Amino acid sequence: MTVGAVTLDISSWPPLDEEKRAFGQRLLDWAADDDGVGPQLFLVRGAEGSGKSHLLAWFLAGAAGHPRTTVHATVPAAGLTAETFAWSLGRQLGYGPLSPARLLDRVSQDERPLLILVPDLHRAGAGPADLPSAAPETLVAELLEPLLALPHLRAAVEVGTSGLLAAHGAKAVEIVDLGEGGDDGSGNAQASYAQLVAAVPRTADGRPDWSQAPDLVLRRVLDAALGTDDPGGQGAAVRGLLADPGFLVHGSATALTAVLTDERIPVPGRLREVWRRAAPELTAYHTDSAERAALLHAAAVDTDPDLTEYLRPLAHQHWWSAVWARRALRVSALALVPGVERGLLASDPTGRLRTYDVGSGAALGGTESPSVGASDEAAAPSVHPAFVRPRSVAPRDARSALLLDRSDALLPLVTEDDPTAAFALERIAEHHGSAALAGEESLVTALGSGGTRSPYAVVGDRGGTVHVWSLGEYQDVPRSCRVHEQPVTAVTCVDTADGLTLTFSAGADGTVRLWETSAEPMPVPVQQRRYRTTALAAADTSAGPVLAVAWSDGELHLWHVFSGRVRVLPWLQVCDALALTSEGLLVIGDPEGLNAVRLRLDVLWEQ
Repeated sequence: MTVGAVTLDISSWPPLDEEKRAFGQRLLDWAADDDGVGPQLFLVRGAEGSGKSHLLAWFLAGAAGHPRTTVHATVPAAGLTAETFAWSLGRQLGYGPLSPARLLDRVSQDERPLLILVPDLHRAGAGPADLPSAAPETLVAELLEPLLALPHLRAAVEVGTSGLLAAHGAKAVEIVDLGEGGDDGSGNAQASYAQLVAAVPRTADGRPDWSQAPDLVLRRVLDAALGTDDPGGQGAAVRGLLADPGFLVHGSATALTAVLTDERIPVPGRLREVWRRAAPELTAYHTDSAERAALLHAAAVDTDPDLTEYLRPLAHQHWWSAVWARRALRVSALALVPGVERGLLASDPTGRLRTYDVGSGAALGGTESPSVGASDEAAAPSVHPAFVRPRSVAPRDARSALLLDRSDALLPLVTEDDPTAAFALERIAEHHGSAALAGEESLVTALGSGGTRSPYAVVGDRGGTVHVWSLGEYQDVPRSCRVHEQPVTAVTCVDTADGLTLTFSAGADGTVRLWETSAEPMPVPVQQRRYRTTALAAADTSAGPVLAVAWSDGELHLWHVFSGRVRVLPWLQVCDALALTSEGLLVIGDPEGLNAVRLRLDVLWEQ
C-alpha cells in the first residue's frame, strides 16, 4: 500500500512470524488508511497464547518510523478500571492524569487525529467482584465507547475471545481472529491467596518482605485476597494487606486504587484519603520503591501521622522527599522574602498575604499594619489589600512588595511608612502602566522575583519582552530585552556567586529561555514543550544554579543550569506556584495546599 511517498509494506517492518504476516499487513493497512472513511476500530481476537499481544507489540515497534502510523498512546488494560485507564491515557496524550469525564472533554477538543492501542481489554477491571469496576464492560461503556464516538480517534484493541466492542456501531469494525493458541502460563493466575503469600520472603521477625516478593505475587495477591475463603473471610485478608505499609509501597497501585475506592472496606487511619491524593501518580509505572514511598509519604504529610512516620525513612532515601505540608492553605503566589531568614510570602486566592517559615511551614510572628484587617488564622499575621487578588508577588522586604493583580495591573504594597520603598515600587508600576496605555504589547503578563545580593523584580509583557528592576535601589528604567516572540507567561531570576544575573522566562509557545542580563539571550530555548508553563523558581545552590519549571500537564522539571541536565519530579498535582531556596528546599503551591520538598543536591544530578 502506498501512502504519499511512503510505501507501507510489511517487509520494511520488524520481523513477524510467517503465520502472522497476513494479520500484520491488515493491521498496517488499517492504520495507514487515516482519511476518515475506513473502519474506526480494529479488533484483535484470539485465544490465550495465539499471539494477539505480540501482534500489537510488533505494530508498535514499527509504527514510530512512519508518520501515518504514529501511535499516540498504548494503554495495557489488564487490571485497569475506567478511572485508572483514563489517568494513563491522559498522561500519554499530554494532558496529565484526568478523570474519565475530563479526559473525554479534552480528547474532544484535541485537533490531532489520534491512534491508540489497547492490549488486554478482556482482562480489564479490578476491585471487589460485585462492583461494576471489576468488569471490563464498565470500562467499555464509560470510556472506550464514548472515545470511539469521536470521529478523530481510532483504536486497535485486543479483546481475547470476548465479545467486547463487537457491536460497536459508530463505524465499521475490522476484526482479525488469530484462533487457538498454546499455553501462555496464564494458569498461574489461579494461585490462591495462601499460595501467593507463601511465596513472599520473610524478614528476620517473620513479617512479609514485600520488597523481595515476585512480581506475579505483587500484581495478583490483592485480587486473590478479595476472593479468599480463609478464616475471617475477605475482610481479614484485605485488611491485613491494607494495614501493611510495605505492601502499600510495593503492591499493585492499580489494584490498591480499585480496592480503596470501595467505601465498604475498612482502612487504617486516613489511608483512603492519602491514597486518593497519590493514586494518579502512583499508577504511573513508578518501579523504584523509594520513589513510591516518597510519593505516598508526600500525600500522607499533614494527613496521616502514623503512615507519615513509617514511610519517612524509606522516603528520605530518595533524591526528594516531603518536609511539611499545609493542606488547607491554598496559594496563588509564592516568593522568598529578602532580608527575612527563612521567610516565605504567600498569597491565597482571596488576596490575603501571609508570611511563613520556609523550613517548617509555621506562621512567622509580627505586627500587622494598623490599616489592614485581622487575619482569619490567629497564628498567621496577614495583610489583605482591598480589591487586590495577586497572582504573582515580588517582595522588596518584609514590609513592601510589588503585586501583579489578576486584572494584569502592577500594584505597590507598602505596609509601613517607608517613603523610599513606596517611591521605588510606585515608579515600577507607573512605568509599566504608562507603557501599556501606549501599546497593547506592553501589557504586563508575568511578574517574578529573585536575587540574594539585592532583590529584583522581573516583569514580562505581552510582546515577549522581559524587564529587570532592582528593588534595592532606585531605577528610572529597567534593563529590558525582547526574549520571546509570544507573550511571557512566567519569569524569575537568580544572581550567581561569580556576579552573573540569570533571568529565566517562559513564553506562551511553550519555550523557556535564559537571558544573562549583561549579554544577549541564548539563541535557543533551554526547554521547549507543547504545554504551558505554570510557574518558575530559581536559586543558586551548592550544586550551582537550579531552575524549577512547572508545566500544565503536571510535570515538574529541575534543570541544572550550567550542565543542562534535567530531572523530573513526579508531583501529585499541577503546580500553581513555586519557590526554591539555596539549600534545595522547593516549596510548591498546588490546588490542595502548600507543600515543601527537600532536594538532595548531592545526588540530584547523578542520573
